[in-house]
Amino acid sequence: MWHGRFSEPTADEVKAFTESISYDWRLYRFDIMGSIAHATMLAEIKILTLEERDQIIKGLREIEQEIQSGKFVFKPELEDIHMNIESALTERIGPAGGKLHTARSRNDQVALDTRLYTRHEIRQIQEAIRELQRSLVAFARRYEKVIMPGYTHMQRAQPTLFAHHMLAYVEMLQRDHGRLEDAFKRVNVMPLGSSAIAGSTIPLNRELVATLLDFPAITHNSMDAVSDRDYLIEVMSALALVGVHLSRLCEDVILWASSEFKFIVISDSYTTGSSLMPQKKNPDIAELTRGKTGRLFGNLVSLLTTMKGLPMTYNRDMQEDKEAFFDSVETAKSSLLIMAKMMSHIVLTEPRIKISVNDASLLATDMADYLVKKGVPFRTAHEVIGKMVGHCVQEHKALTDLTLEKMREFSTAFEKDITSVLSLEASITSRTSTGAPSYVNVARELERWDKHLTDPKYPVRK
Repeated sequence: MWHGRFSEPTADEVKAFTESISYDWRLYRFDIMGSIAHATMLAEIKILTLEERDQIIKGLREIEQEIQSGKFVFKPELEDIHMNIESALTERIGPAGGKLHTARSRNDQVALDTRLYTRHEIRQIQEAIRELQRSLVAFARRYEKVIMPGYTHMQRAQPTLFAHHMLAYVEMLQRDHGRLEDAFKRVNVMPLGSSAIAGSTIPLNRELVATLLDFPAITHNSMDAVSDRDYLIEVMSALALVGVHLSRLCEDVILWASSEFKFIVISDSYTTGSSLMPQKKNPDIAELTRGKTGRLFGNLVSLLTTMKGLPMTYNRDMQEDKEAFFDSVETAKSSLLIMAKMMSHIVLTEPRIKISVNDASLLATDMADYLVKKGVPFRTAHEVIGKMVGHCVQEHKALTDLTLEKMREFSTAFEKDITSVLSLEASITSRTSTGAPSYVNVARELERWDKHLTDPKYPVRK
């Protein structure tokens, strides 16, 4: 493509080192989409005849069908998806194919292709997020009234509802969905027409191309348009956070499936065994998903590092954006979808959870709150209950084993009605403030999420 300037052919090892077709073939749909819009615009400004435009579009459609069917042969010596398609087009239709690249560079062409690809993939990932949210909400609804221990520092802290725990992840995923939606606005800007660096002397109708490709806006600085990779970094950052949330969910699943917890049983179809130990049943999907989070982090750091020292405008370093970005997209999407499947194939071991939640120390904070309602300053109440817990530890008793008389030795504020707070049911029922895990609140949240995930226009919060 540059033999006019060069007197020697490109060395084979250089071709092998610089090719990107081995991974940027993924852009073929979007490259063809952009080329059809570009050809339509070139015909509108009289650079192409209508006959040439139609030849180009017909040829591009045929190439697209061949790629989809697996019949198209990609040539590494042509470097990338752009030149593979353009070369094949010219071979098919002759000189008209050579006119297609008028007033564009691979610099703005790849910027367009990656924006089209990213725009498409954001919607795919958002739907994968929805799949996992629906799976978590359905899981929560199956065990809506199950009380479980809530943990801080991996120590039993206070009682909560299992459904409330699951809905915490639904909230996290909703933020992920929102971050991608916000990034979509900055992805959805049309760069074609910026050419290599300084636009074109040919009076292009960039607005027509934007309309044809459903872009609501166009770029306004040709140098920035071809060197901008912020939108990829922003999406990869959002995907790294998706990874954080998936990894935290996986950690819970792995712990709960362990012999020490035994809170859940994962279906055999979503676990694996050991090649040596016949008894093993391993939560490999959760472990792999947790591990893949490292790839999402690494890909983000890779592109940030690539971009941080580049002068304006396009530099070949930017070719390194694609492998990292493609991998992040595919890793996040596949992880979300497999996790959605796995979560729908888990059952709770309710008897085991009941044993774990039958721990009177979980009610210690409720007892402190009881004293506060009786007029005791919270710090004093905290100290009183702490001394009672210490006493119970020494005597190998539970808080609920103490008689009223014994309790009054620690504080005279205790009265007969203390028994009203010494149950898990009472603890859960009383947590009625917004965001707390009472039965009423959780039922309301489940209903709200059901409606929102069926119809996204239904607000998550009223």
